[in-house]
Amino acid sequence: MKKLLSLPENLVKQFHELEQVSSNDFFCASDPSGTKVGSGGGTAHLLHQSWLNDNTQQSLDQWLSQEQRIIIHAGGQSRRLPAYGPSGKILTPIPVFRWEQGQRLDQNLLELQLPLYEQILQKAPNSLNTLVASGDVLIRASENLTNIPEADIVCIGIWTSPEKATNHGVFFCKRHTSSDLEFMLQKPSPEAIQSHTSDHLFLMDIGIWLLSSKALKILMQRSGWNTSLDQFNNRQVSYYDLYGTFGPAMGLHPNEKDDEINKLSVKIITLPNGEFYHYGTSKELIDSTEIIQNQVVDQRNIWQRRVKPHPSMFVQNAITDIELKSDHHHLWIENSHLGHRWQLSHHHIITGIPNNNWNLKLAPENCLDMVPIHDQEVCIRPYGFFDKFNGTLAGGAQWLGTPLKNWLQLKGITLEEAELDPETDIQLAPLFPVTKQPEEKLIQWMLDPTDHSPEIKKIWLSSKRLSAADLNDQANLIRLYAQRDQYRCMNWPLLAKNYRKSVFFQVNLEAAAQDFARNNMELPAPLAEHEEAILRIKDEMFKARVTSLKNGNGQIHEQNAFNILRETIVDTVKNKPALPQLNVYEDQIIWGRSPVRFDLAGGWTDTAPFCLTHGGRVVNLAVELNGQPPLQVYVKPTSEFKIVFRSIDLGLKEEITTYEELANFAQVGSAFSIPKAALCLCGFHPDYAAIQYPSLIQQLKALGAGVELSLLAAIPKGSGLGTSSILAATVLGTLSDFLNLNWDQAEVCHRTLALEQLLTTGGGWQDQYGGILPGLKLLQTDPGIHQQPVARWLPDHLFTRPEFHNCMLLYYTGITRTAKNILAEIVRGMFLNSTTHLRILQEMKQHALNTFDTIQKGNYQLLADHVRHSWNLNQQLDAGTNPPEVQQVLSQISDYTLGHKLLGAGGGGYLFIMAKDIVAASKIKRILEENPPNQRARFVDFALSNDGFQVTRS
Repeated sequence: MKKLLSLPENLVKQFHELEQVSSNDFFCASDPSGTKVGSGGGTAHLLHQSWLNDNTQQSLDQWLSQEQRIIIHAGGQSRRLPAYGPSGKILTPIPVFRWEQGQRLDQNLLELQLPLYEQILQKAPNSLNTLVASGDVLIRASENLTNIPEADIVCIGIWTSPEKATNHGVFFCKRHTSSDLEFMLQKPSPEAIQSHTSDHLFLMDIGIWLLSSKALKILMQRSGWNTSLDQFNNRQVSYYDLYGTFGPAMGLHPNEKDDEINKLSVKIITLPNGEFYHYGTSKELIDSTEIIQNQVVDQRNIWQRRVKPHPSMFVQNAITDIELKSDHHHLWIENSHLGHRWQLSHHHIITGIPNNNWNLKLAPENCLDMVPIHDQEVCIRPYGFFDKFNGTLAGGAQWLGTPLKNWLQLKGITLEEAELDPETDIQLAPLFPVTKQPEEKLIQWMLDPTDHSPEIKKIWLSSKRLSAADLNDQANLIRLYAQRDQYRCMNWPLLAKNYRKSVFFQVNLEAAAQDFARNNMELPAPLAEHEEAILRIKDEMFKARVTSLKNGNGQIHEQNAFNILRETIVDTVKNKPALPQLNVYEDQIIWGRSPVRFDLAGGWTDTAPFCLTHGGRVVNLAVELNGQPPLQVYVKPTSEFKIVFRSIDLGLKEEITTYEELANFAQVGSAFSIPKAALCLCGFHPDYAAIQYPSLIQQLKALGAGVELSLLAAIPKGSGLGTSSILAATVLGTLSDFLNLNWDQAEVCHRTLALEQLLTTGGGWQDQYGGILPGLKLLQTDPGIHQQPVARWLPDHLFTRPEFHNCMLLYYTGITRTAKNILAEIVRGMFLNSTTHLRILQEMKQHALNTFDTIQKGNYQLLADHVRHSWNLNQQLDAGTNPPEVQQVLSQISDYTLGHKLLGAGGGGYLFIMAKDIVAASKIKRILEENPPNQRARFVDFALSNDGFQVTRS
């Protein structure tokens, strides 16, 4: 998926170096110099330049239909947001959201925009391969997008009021066919919108359009493309407005006539709980950021424990030696140093200020920007908070909140002295002095209307001066970024030291570790042992990553992190010691058995530490295989005071007589690790027992019998069906009955979580709950160390009625992949607040809720779509989930499936297939039976289990 960016010309030259991104992923170009081409012409020009850059033998028409691409228009002059004109509004630094985890301290608008655009394009039909968006907005959706329909064009809108919609394009749809565009209006008045609401719904255009190659070809032609010549007429793109001209010609009853556009099919979809934030002006920069920052007010979901003096105050990549107070509102300080003698008021944007000891006073609405020019020079740019940098001097264009001609009069400067033409657009007026060493007297003179110093006036007049347009063209962005990086690196130790009141432990710690390692910064001081476990875990994993990047040796810190997690979970059961008592007659056998589980959506969100900080959400079902629960445990008393383990399926036996032998459950290759650890947790080890005994034999004598425990796992290891976790829960549940421990299902499943930590396999809670609890259900937890899922059962007819069940197939691929190594890598990403990991996991959580709703509606095809998306999300989290051997299987049957996924962590084991219909299911069976990937591969019958875990006695 390639990103095509329309950027200011100066930024194009430096973008890849600044952002450290590959030219294979990002193509940048600017609009043709000296001419306006409009959003449509700009799109055509950008596509043409990218096509030329690819140096392909294909015609442009052929090329347009090939790859997926995201087009972002971000090439404006940024007149109303001067601070980020030189580096482009799309690279505006955005503060870390105080309620979010995994964001980067150096994140920018582009970085926050892309995930949604990529998600939309991933869900779009193959025919809609190009997404067009605006570069000065941030659009968020708190829910996952639904499926995107087939059409020539799909536009995305959000619900809003007529008063807000009037500043944008507006889509109108009939109330009974709300996905079909009737017509589009550009910036209609509220009254015009109201006039259509009796029989139409309206949505605000947020600038995200999906275009087919057919629609793109028409857009290219309207922009002057000559298909027969494969070039623009006169070799120059023509002006064309995508939103203002193409848009009004779309729909079933368009307002503009254009036969080709009129015939295009256009669908409108609503962004679920969509949020639209504009970053087009200085005011919007602060207002939009403030709204986002205060979107979450529940203090339990906000990590930092610092309350700012005012919510509209933002400081990042900066050193401030002054005390900020509540009257310093609407304040933005970025990439700057403010010494202790600075005096601020309100409505300031301060950017690019180098290290200084100035005595500066900023009046309300004064803003100050320093832009590096060439190798050593700096341009001083003061301006007013509400300045628009629009209009001519003669027309009253404003600077510093007053008409420029008034400022000149106050300073006693004529237009001739300043070499200013009254008809010059203020964006082109040379107002900003360039110097190697900025002087505070010159800065204060420009800001203070009462300062009439003739000496400073002479300095200003004699200085080399640049216009705002010149600054955009001549800024040395490498120097600008270097200064920002320097300030950020100065911030890191302070953020780490004040972690309780800062965002340190909620940011992307991988990115932080790279900064620490690259700049050879000292590791933060150790956290106290009484500190919250999750902070200590993240601290150790962060230090492991820094150490690894520096010298390749971070194993000690990483092991500390996993140990803290393990001890935290295990301590929750150590605090509840067990008192085992024999609860059978001497000739009785306790028989426990459990189904396995299929995970449909939300897998991985149940895994610590993610679920501890975010809660988890999983949809799964308990299933029997070939007519029986495949996991079975038999426990009986024996006359000899020892513990005997047997594995019926493996044909193995082991006898235990000491605590040491029983506690050796982590031994590599042991067939009886699970029952050993289970018996320890049941009180047959001093660490977990309510009563202490000198030896295991003495404890068994006190019990009155030895214990013989037999296991039957009629399912291969690495199957992806939660085998080991459910087997552990079955052992614990059966022993609870045998030993009169009276553990309910929640306690059995929680102790299973502890058991897996003891075995160092890790894991979450969905496997054991998925098998122990019957049926089809949504399992959900809140954040916290003690995870107690709440189950919400679902109607099961999609899995029981023949017309649906017979379309579902379970295929054992014969390819196994144990989850331990996969788990460790993904958990490491969770510890480090990996932006990518957390974004995918959050999408998985929402996807589980969407799947829950779909099952309630009884929609088989939509459920298949959800299963397919679950599989895609698993692959995004771990690319190894779909190995070549599995892909070979899938490629044989893809024409007959609606959805499929490898169950569990993926990579092998069981493949769940949802066929298009019963005929397709038969074809799938025939194909794979005739062409199996190996001798072990086979189809297995499955049925929903309405019993879950059962325990009975003879």
